[in-house]
Amino acid sequence: MNPKFSEFPKMARLSRECIITEKIDGTNAQIYITEDGQFFTGSRTRWITPEADNFGFAAWAQDNKEELMKLGAGRHFGEWWGRGIQRNYGLKDRRFSLFNVQRWCLHGAQPKQIPSADPRVIKMQEELPACVGLVPVLYRGEFQTNICASVLSGLRYGGSQAALGFMNPEGIVCFHTAANIGFKKTLEKDELPKSISGK
Repeated sequence: MNPKFSEFPKMARLSRECIITEKIDGTNAQIYITEDGQFFTGSRTRWITPEADNFGFAAWAQDNKEELMKLGAGRHFGEWWGRGIQRNYGLKDRRFSLFNVQRWCLHGAQPKQIPSADPRVIKMQEELPACVGLVPVLYRGEFQTNICASVLSGLRYGGSQAALGFMNPEGIVCFHTAANIGFKKTLEKDELPKSISGK
């Protein structure tokens, strides 16, 4: 009997679009809305509630549930950041910024067309509820390692784009769209594993 055949997986081409965003130093958070309208909040590793919270995210989400339900069914991952969380960013409030900058545009912004491999398929961004932000896009174009280094240098000397005037940003996330994978690079301790660097 022959063993089960496994084909070699397809490889994405390296010289394709990437999106570089600012890596915000807060705490990972998610909103999960089921197809039947159930509403859940989570941290990076567990479900949370206002009674067993993570820096007040679940309580904030419950207070803004009506608006957040406009995100629709699915898992919505982002960073919960600001006052009292990691770098603080000099803020007096806390903010929720989603990672998926392709799908969403900010509240009040003009939705843009989402690039597609099939030109016959036209898909537009969706507008976020007013209480939700996006991580800042620092570059969008063909992937090149020198571009990543240049964008990181811009953050080092120009400061955070998420909180203008804050001069100690964390780093970048480079999302390779063809491979559907993101890579992070930090300004400090990038050479160390997360278990040591904490990032």
